[in-house]
Amino acid sequence: MDFLNGFGLFLQTSIQCGTNILFAIVGGIICEKVGNTNLGIEGMMLMGASVGFMTACLTANPLLAVLFAGVAGLVGALIYAFITITLRGNQVVTGLVLTIFGTGVAGFIGNMQMSEGVTFSSQTVPTEVKSAFAAYEIPGLCEIPVIGKALFSQSIYVQLAIVVAVLAYFYMKKTRFGLNMRAVGENPGAADASGINVALYKYVHVLAGGFLCGIGGAYSSIASLSQWQENVTAGAGWIAVALVIFSTWNPLKAIMAAYLFGMLRGLKYEMQGWGVQISPQLIEMVPYIATIVVLIIITIRKKRENQPPKALGDPYFREER
Repeated sequence: MDFLNGFGLFLQTSIQCGTNILFAIVGGIICEKVGNTNLGIEGMMLMGASVGFMTACLTANPLLAVLFAGVAGLVGALIYAFITITLRGNQVVTGLVLTIFGTGVAGFIGNMQMSEGVTFSSQTVPTEVKSAFAAYEIPGLCEIPVIGKALFSQSIYVQLAIVVAVLAYFYMKKTRFGLNMRAVGENPGAADASGINVALYKYVHVLAGGFLCGIGGAYSSIASLSQWQENVTAGAGWIAVALVIFSTWNPLKAIMAAYLFGMLRGLKYEMQGWGVQISPQLIEMVPYIATIVVLIIITIRKKRENQPPKALGDPYFREER
């Protein structure tokens, strides 16, 4: 029984470690499904983390903190969308620049003074925000062995991530708008000829993806750590870029991918409890090595359902249709 309880707590920690990545993966999938490769996920997450933390400190309102974090990510996505969709700029370069920009914005906000001699980086989020995102137990369900604590004793932020992933799947697979979105990503010329506004679909979904990335970034600063620190996302955006491929552009598989990565990140906490003497830096390398291995395997298999949208990364020129 002690083993089952311990394993249940390990799963609970793993899900918490993977929540910010899940938001980012779903945001990346939505963006790439309309044919836009956005390597600026890390930048949008940092913008969301910093703006969300600042809003939480100034307003003590958890809802506003999450909303403004999403808007910050959306603003970053708007910059990317204008350059790559309207100006038809290089998507890879623009994404990298967005990450650099987002890192700079986050650093500026973190060192901004709230009052004389007091910066945001020296603060913790107000109690109202902490309590709003604290884990709570669902009576009865949280008593289920192993999965009870993991699934039903979590923050509402964690549960929101799962709901968003499920809704994104049904939107993509079961709605006309989702079908149009996939058509734009596969063949924008054919979609345009059938009456779909390609530019509009690209803008809407790129911005929606940025909004989710911003919310994912805010999880790290206002719900997980509850304080600001440099590089608070710890490279989660870059991992999300890889896990978009790992999940084969499927939001339901993204849940598995995010929490599998969360389990690998949670190993360092579990091994400390076991008393295993291994360098923490070595343990932290494990998730990244596993991601590389999985990407190699997926690339080698080359199944049709595992392939990216055909027009991914290609700018669309209507005059060349």
